[in-house]
Amino acid sequence: MPEVSVLAVIVKSIRDIIKRNWAGYFFITPWLLGLILFTAIPIAASLYLSFTDYNLLQPPKNFGLQNYLGMLKDSIYLASVGVTLKYVFIGVPLQLSMALGVALLLNRGLRGLEVYRAIYYIPSLLGGSVAIAVLWRQLFGGNGLVNGLLASIGIKGMNWISDPRTALYTLIILAVWQFGSSMVIFLAGLKQIPMEYYESSRIDGAGIVRQFLSITFPILTPVIFFNLVMQTIGAFQAFTSAYIISDGSGGPLNSTNFYTLYLYQQGFNYFHMGYASAMAWVLLAAIAFVTALLFISSGRWVFYLE
Repeated sequence: MPEVSVLAVIVKSIRDIIKRNWAGYFFITPWLLGLILFTAIPIAASLYLSFTDYNLLQPPKNFGLQNYLGMLKDSIYLASVGVTLKYVFIGVPLQLSMALGVALLLNRGLRGLEVYRAIYYIPSLLGGSVAIAVLWRQLFGGNGLVNGLLASIGIKGMNWISDPRTALYTLIILAVWQFGSSMVIFLAGLKQIPMEYYESSRIDGAGIVRQFLSITFPILTPVIFFNLVMQTIGAFQAFTSAYIISDGSGGPLNSTNFYTLYLYQQGFNYFHMGYASAMAWVLLAAIAFVTALLFISSGRWVFYLE
């Protein structure tokens, strides 16, 4: 009897909430439908398919953990993991360093700051587009602009895109070039640092380097942490540049075969949809793990003003 009473109270509370806020629920109905139809249901379906053998043409068959265990024996999969980790751990620090450096320059009271900020931000808007990836392939091709500049000073160039030793680094350079969004966030963080700190440090004889190490960097660590998390997640999900530059093959010799690109190949080239779904869930777990490590480690180097 008490359980029925508790259930009745809960139902009555829900009805009261809906009755008081029906207008709000009415207006968010499109968003709720979109969340359920285009996010929640596909996520649940992909989790189910990750345990099946499914090729889009036949009904899925129960496959147990074979998709997950098969990754450990897939040499191309393991190579794609290595390529992605290399891209993340080289590209993200370089991109953030570039963004912070430019933000420090723009924070020195330049005239036309808005213009410079917009110019540096434009690559972030265009960097993920197909057109920019095609342009990048032309720049680093055998007859591209980079080799033309090298030839002008007597250096013989190479086809940077077709050489497995350098292909990945051209994509890293492209990622570093897209530092605009991080730069804007850094610039906003620099504007929030009280000038009194710098004035006091100058009186004590601190130079530019000491001011950066003792004032700018510690106060800016929450902003650095935010950019680090966001750019790391984005780097793990990189796809367009590798797909366009390698024509979807991940070549040469799988040197640009990102995790997401290999996932696409398995799902839409070979119709191994169950395997691709399992790869997607492993990627989600990996991103969650790395993000958790960043949050755990942040207690040692991120400082907040009280």
